[in-house]
Amino acid sequence: MSEMIHETLRGLLCGLGDAIRDAVISGRKHLDAVRLSAVAGHAGGDTIYAVDKISEAAILAWFRLNWPQNLPVQIVMEGIEDELCFPEGRTASATDWKCIIDPIDGTRGIMYDKRSAWALAGIAPQTGEGTMLSHIVAAAMTEIPVTKQWRADQFSATLGGDLISTARDLRGGGIEIIQPVPSQASDFSHGFSSLVKFFPEGRTLTSQIEERLWDELIGLNRSLSPQIFDDQYLSTGGQFHELITGHDRMIGDLRPLILRVLDMESQLVCHPYDACAWLVLRKAGVVFEHPLGGFPDAPLDTESGVAWIAYANERLASLARPVLTRILEQFLT
Repeated sequence: MSEMIHETLRGLLCGLGDAIRDAVISGRKHLDAVRLSAVAGHAGGDTIYAVDKISEAAILAWFRLNWPQNLPVQIVMEGIEDELCFPEGRTASATDWKCIIDPIDGTRGIMYDKRSAWALAGIAPQTGEGTMLSHIVAAAMTEIPVTKQWRADQFSATLGGDLISTARDLRGGGIEIIQPVPSQASDFSHGFSSLVKFFPEGRTLTSQIEERLWDELIGLNRSLSPQIFDDQYLSTGGQFHELITGHDRMIGDLRPLILRVLDMESQLVCHPYDACAWLVLRKAGVVFEHPLGGFPDAPLDTESGVAWIAYANERLASLARPVLTRILEQFLT
């Protein structure tokens, strides 16, 4: 019975992702980058842009129209200051589920039409403030493509089910089943791997850790041609996509660890809503863990930081894990 409910929830999260994608595509038709990138506010230490406001209205309308009355849910997402539950009028204590959403993960890329953003959603049984990232039983990530792109991918999974991957043709609406395969490489040479360093804060220390890692794993300066390629996709969902589809072999986000050791207060880190599609990553066969071991757990809120590392397969994880752990212990303690 629980898996049937989880499958229902997975389908709902996919429908929510479709609604967000369609709203953003429609809403940006008559807006240029200047208007889409206008600052509309701040929440959880992050900046809310005009393009983010398009998705918020779509989410509220979708839940009012589509969320089943028999699955009362609390919504957690940036920009929502008050308790939000459906059916409306419920309190969080009277709900059975907690749904965390990142309506547009990759706002900075999509508002300048540079790279796809992702609508992310995960849902867990409601246990109040003790509801954790690790409790998620269904998740979905839906691509919000740039204007020149006609295809939008979607990945979803339940705790007991398989990864479901589809591609929607935005020109005609057709849906195709796709079969993504993470990289099967046994080493990192001549492939894409990176540690997150989107912003100036903490970039120097992150780069020092990364340089030491590659020096020990492959030996830097021993070849005239670089062997490790770096790709900074400014979206956790986008990074997950690169791992799922075999484009990248390793991606790590150390920002909460880096900023803590530097005694910096920045909230520009990965949060639970950014990482809420971790179940999709795991179901694809990607290794997803905390950089210092174990699961990168956190409450389903909009404030907590999440440090994580992901490897395309277990062979790569076994190769890099002990080296990275030793380096992090040296740099961060």
